[in-house]
This record gives sequence, C-alpha cells and structure tokens, in this order.
Amino acid sequence: MSADKPTSVLFCCDYNSVRSPMAEGIMKKIHGTRIYVQSAGVRHEQEVDGFSVAVCAEIGVELTRHRTRSFEEMEEWGDAFDSYDLIVALSPASLRHAQEYTRVHAIDVEYWPIFDPTGLGETREEKLAAYRQARDQILARIKERFPPEGG
Repeated sequence: MSADKPTSVLFCCDYNSVRSPMAEGIMKKIHGTRIYVQSAGVRHEQEVDGFSVAVCAEIGVELTRHRTRSFEEMEEWGDAFDSYDLIVALSPASLRHAQEYTRVHAIDVEYWPIFDPTGLGETREEKLAAYRQARDQILARIKERFPPEGG
C-alpha cells in the first residue's frame, strides 16, 4: 500500500451511528469506487443517528440506508480486517479496538480525534450545529489525507 493512496479504508468509532458513517459516506462521495470504504463501531446498539443523516444530506451524502455494525459483526459477515490497508479511528475506544485487531496484521492505523456531537445542544438548530461541526472536521480531514482527484 502507498502511504498516500490506500486501496481500502475502514473508519471506526464507538457505535457506528454518527462519526464513522459520516466518514464512510463522505469518502464514498469524494472517491466513489476508487477506494473501497466501510465503517464499523466498537458496539452497534444504536441505529444511524438522524442528525448525522440530516447534516450529511446537506452536502449531498446519503446515509439513510446505512446499517450499523460492530467489529465482531464485520468478521462474522466475512469482512476481514486484513483486507484493509488503513483503519482510521475517530474515537479513543475505537483506536484501542483497532490497535488490538492489528497486532497480528500489517495494517496501518491512524487516529483522527473527531468531535463527538451527541448529546450537545438544547434546540434542533443547536444540535444540527454540533453535528455540522463534526461533519466539517471529517470532511476537512478526508480532503487533506485523501485529496480528491484533480485537486
């Protein structure tokens, strides 16, 4: 794998319901099928977050069909960790999990400390503003780390 251009990336966070689905969706919008992209969580007790769906829709990223999954479910469903060139952890818990899984596999792991918007804000607009902040952090990191074709 080239350090600059992996062929496959796994984004991960705590529940695969807010940050990692946003990262997966944004990456797919920017790179299409040039880079294989998936996401997972340490746990998956939640569905994809409605605020994540809303703020991603604002930039043309569709998340309504996203189904949450955990690291364990990935393996059960045949999606092996050693098939990824890079794992991008978006939370401390997911970083620890990724490091544990990669102890026996030669997979690069990066940590992007992305703001967690859950539980912030009193009104709908305040909540959306918090989710937009996380979305925009993810978008900026993706564009920096995986520049779109043609700049």
